Amino acid sequence: MAAAEGAADVLTAAISGLGPLARRLNQVHTRLWHEQVDHDLTGPQFTVLSLLNAHGDLDQGTLGALAHLDKSTAAPLLDRLRKRGLVELTKDDADKRRKFARLTSDGRALAQRLAPAVLSVNEQMLSVFSPEERQQFLSLLHRLLEDPAKRS
Repeated sequence: MAAAEGAADVLTAAISGLGPLARRLNQVHTRLWHEQVDHDLTGPQFTVLSLLNAHGDLDQGTLGALAHLDKSTAAPLLDRLRKRGLVELTKDDADKRRKFARLTSDGRALAQRLAPAVLSVNEQMLSVFSPEERQQFLSLLHRLLEDPAKRS
């Protein structure tokens, strides 16, 4: 009987931990995003548009790294943005395997138009915290997501 209770405790702990909480956090953010920001543009797509707005033209590898996208995600994401006329993709003359992304005027306008709504969603989600708690929460999340090789 004690073994069954111990197993139940472990299972309860497993479904109360980081993974389920991260999933729920993402669900709330995604719902608010679709309700208040945009139905067609995803958060990662907005991030890419914003990075291109901030940094100018970027090669696909650098852009993917800055946006925390793996190669298998970055290429199709950029292609979807290209098809919508929000970015232009060109090949590097020196290395045909290397692609550069350039923000179009429509992409820039969309990112700038959506930015206040994105900030509003962030504000709504963090409104349960005091300003100090917000800073601490975000700092802890950044630390959790650091490259494990950099942790010591």
